Amino acid sequence: MGRWQPDAQGRFVRAALELFAEHGFEATTVAEIAARAGLTERTFFRYYTDKREVLFDGQDMFADALVSGIREAPADAAPVDAVAAALVSVGELFPPERHAFARTRQRAIEANPALGERELGKLAASAAAMAQALRDRGVAEPTASLAAELGMVALRVAFARWTAGDGERTLTELMTEALAELRATAA
Repeated sequence: MGRWQPDAQGRFVRAALELFAEHGFEATTVAEIAARAGLTERTFFRYYTDKREVLFDGQDMFADALVSGIREAPADAAPVDAVAAALVSVGELFPPERHAFARTRQRAIEANPALGERELGKLAASAAAMAQALRDRGVAEPTASLAAELGMVALRVAFARWTAGDGERTLTELMTEALAELRATAA
């Protein structure tokens, strides 16, 4: 190993995505990820419990941003409007310069059913956190859970459109569009 370089976590993520794209998720080892990142396996395990977690780095920040968006919505906002505010604010976590990264990550997840299941579990946890934030605002059940789940549907549709697209449209734009389509469908 050479001289210390910053951003070990980011280097692991970039190395893993490159290797997953080149060889597939299953064929890539932690040792290969560490070597590509110029770090050790021991350092890898300081950040991640296994190679799957590299793809879900930042999930807690994502869920926290959703909850914060709901908490910061106007007090008189309807549940679906509080969820919409949260989704639009989360779209800002994915600026245009993250498009290529998000696309590569999504392809790795879609190529491996176990990763797809894990992503659905993470999204379900985010929906549960949003529902709790709505309940904390005084929204009763089942309205809180329905609004949170509908928001996650809009988010998944917008994210799929964004990663499938050329990156010209922002995730926030696509999120707003998906929310409008959801409202029209529900009306």
